[in-house]
Amino acid sequence: MPLRLVVLNGKVYKMNKTGYASDPFYLRHETEPHPENPGRLTAIQNRLESSEFYNNLIPIQPRKATAEEIGLVHDTGYVASVKQSCADQVRNLDADTVISSDSYDAALLSAGAGISAIDQLIDGNIHNAFCAVRPPGHHAEQDHAMGFCLFNNVAIAARYAQKTKGLNKIFIFDWDVHHGNGSQHSFYSDPSIYYSSMHQYPFYPGTGAGEETGTGDGLGTTLNLPMDAYSDDDDYLSAIENKLIPEIQHYKPDLIIISAGFDAHQNDPLAQIQLTTECFGKMTELLMGIARDVCDGRLLSMLEGGYDYDALSDSVQLHMQTLLTFEPEMGK
Repeated sequence: MPLRLVVLNGKVYKMNKTGYASDPFYLRHETEPHPENPGRLTAIQNRLESSEFYNNLIPIQPRKATAEEIGLVHDTGYVASVKQSCADQVRNLDADTVISSDSYDAALLSAGAGISAIDQLIDGNIHNAFCAVRPPGHHAEQDHAMGFCLFNNVAIAARYAQKTKGLNKIFIFDWDVHHGNGSQHSFYSDPSIYYSSMHQYPFYPGTGAGEETGTGDGLGTTLNLPMDAYSDDDDYLSAIENKLIPEIQHYKPDLIIISAGFDAHQNDPLAQIQLTTECFGKMTELLMGIARDVCDGRLLSMLEGGYDYDALSDSVQLHMQTLLTFEPEMGK
């Protein structure tokens, strides 16, 4: 790919080809006054559009995932029930998960963003990508909604990459403050997709103990890194460097996917982890470094949680700036 340069804060950086997928239709998943509401994406979009680097991002137009693609992870009957519930203007799929008449189509488009990014990434048009989507996905189970999530976006993207792009092994790292029970259960016995989560524990949804390491052929390809409430940047970065990175290095995936929740931020109202905005940049650098070593830098990041608008938009801005400008050294 040809050399590209960007000037940020008076400094010149080499640019990666970083894709950005989002769509105004996500705002039609109407959930107010729920904490997972359209204002989250409005805050992200406003912040990115005001940044120095926004025009250097490569836009990715999401398409709706097909029923067959959603079916790579979810039961057909469940998918049909979500569609019908939205048509019937049902308000809640469970106590935590609010929907509106357009939520089914928004969820198809949310899953489709990951699929569209995979196409661009594996075909070599971009180095990495971030998908600002809603509804989020990592709590969604095979046959039911959970925790604000309808369809499991990262799980669908991973299965799509295997089925259509011929990837053999994929590593999913989930740094949302809540354990991604749906993602873990999707691949718990499958060694071809390694799932790792760093999350507050004990906490919602109750899963994610360190002893949960997979089953059957998948034993050893689940890594949970439960973190005590009030853990900080040093705690997280130490666990990533000393526990996560060696696992990725050993596993040697063809692609790394981040379930990028930003609710471990110290200002987020739904949890007690104490990460700074800067930590999300440092975590991004570490993931980019190991991706450079094992999978030619291929990295897909998809939005999960994050419920303080300022903390969320600050963290996403730094995450994306890092994806665009950071150049890891080989072996670092």
